[in-house]
Amino acid sequence: MSGVLLFDLDGTLLDIDHLHYEAWRQQVAIHGVELDQHRYRTQVMGFPNHTILADLVPGLSSEQGAALVEAKEVLFRSLATDLVPAAGLVDFLDWADGLGTRYGVVTNAPRPNAEQELAGIGMAKRFETVVIGDELAHAKPHPLPYLTGLDRLGGTAANSVAFEDSISGIRAALAAGLAVVGLTTGLSAERLIAEGAGLAVPHFDDPRLRPFVAACLESVPA
Repeated sequence: MSGVLLFDLDGTLLDIDHLHYEAWRQQVAIHGVELDQHRYRTQVMGFPNHTILADLVPGLSSEQGAALVEAKEVLFRSLATDLVPAAGLVDFLDWADGLGTRYGVVTNAPRPNAEQELAGIGMAKRFETVVIGDELAHAKPHPLPYLTGLDRLGGTAANSVAFEDSISGIRAALAAGLAVVGLTTGLSAERLIAEGAGLAVPHFDDPRLRPFVAACLESVPA
């Protein structure tokens, strides 16, 4: 068992949450719900769809909710066509490869979204595993997706690192026992640290990142 790296997808590997926001905003507006950026960041970003529906449009039937989610995801995929990886990501993964560190993706995104996004940034084959929250008994903020990622990669939580941009994701990773690096694509560094991130950075080129991650990977589990 050794330390591994587990990455959230949206807002972490690529800055794409503005497209999710627009897709959600348009779909809930049909039901008379106004979604602003603050509400998106605290009630939508990183949470599973059933939780989002319960918070935003609680009066919908299960069939209506499923139709709204499907329409939102179709709209999102139509918008997500010109994709680039997060700044510094490729070099950071090359560095991890040099250490012999295994890494994967842990996301609440549906698999068609994840596959489109990873292909769009040229990384369809780069990650050893892609854990989809909705394919498990529990999605984030439950720890199960991160525990599943650890299990698939043979990782030890005490010296592994999660990379997240959302409250839901940070809570899931912490509950699974991982150290967390927060990406400031949607929330402030102060908020990410307050939620429990050990480090908050704007991108993967931040000079603080590699020393922090190296120290976590080299730590000896108690």
